[in-house]
Amino acid sequence: MKAKTLKRIPLNIAALVTFVVMIFPVYWMVLTAIKPAKDIGAETPKFIPSSVTFQNFKTATDVDGFWDFWRNSLMVAVGGVGLALIIACFSAFAVARMQWKGRAPFILMVFIAQMAPWEALMIPMFLIARDQDLLNSLPMLTAIYFVMTLPFAIVTLRGFLAGIPVELEEAARVDGCTRFGAFRKVVFPLLAPGLLSTSLFGFITAWNEFAFANVLLFSDPKQDTLPVWLNEFSNGLTVDWGATMAAATVFMLPVLLIFMVLQGKVTGGLTSGAVKG
Repeated sequence: MKAKTLKRIPLNIAALVTFVVMIFPVYWMVLTAIKPAKDIGAETPKFIPSSVTFQNFKTATDVDGFWDFWRNSLMVAVGGVGLALIIACFSAFAVARMQWKGRAPFILMVFIAQMAPWEALMIPMFLIARDQDLLNSLPMLTAIYFVMTLPFAIVTLRGFLAGIPVELEEAARVDGCTRFGAFRKVVFPLLAPGLLSTSLFGFITAWNEFAFANVLLFSDPKQDTLPVWLNEFSNGLTVDWGATMAAATVFMLPVLLIFMVLQGKVTGGLTSGAVKG
């Protein structure tokens, strides 16, 4: 037992160091958000604030259109991810359960799409949006987030479907269910962990995405999303660090709370989808 304990010490130290390195930027962000301006600009940084203020949060949330930015971000994130999950469910089922001509090239295409650097497609997408008069359009941004999320969703759900015994569907079909009925009544409920983990990953990706939103919504501030709103706290000459960190904290809270509530199912979902199939 003592030998096992000694072997675990380096692993525990490594885990602790990793945790500190990962959590410190978040701690510093929240700390800066609640510091008075005089403490933020002090020559000697303080890791524990001498006083706390919420003025930075008031400055951040008093920006014109603050709730519009929240609405815009929710619309494009939920819309893009929701549509991707619907298409991915049926695509993953077709790949995992059916044999059809072109199946192997389709799977290869999905993997290539998942590995593609989306920033490399920014200029073509901008030109398409411009030519179709879709600049400053939230539906265009929603479509881009849909395309970004879809390959990952198909790959993950395919792994989940591969782990669900085919015999369950066959039993349902023997009892009189159609193929779609067997999928809806038997397979779909068992996909819940996969759907949850996939949707959360896609939501975080869309929620945090800045580059496409900044390029495609460049001339209509009313259509901005929250990441673009965060960028507006810098005017090129000075930065209100207190308000910026307060805005970043507000921006982070929804995803953090959702993940903390669902982390057990999300972790299990990602692991199962990654190792099966």
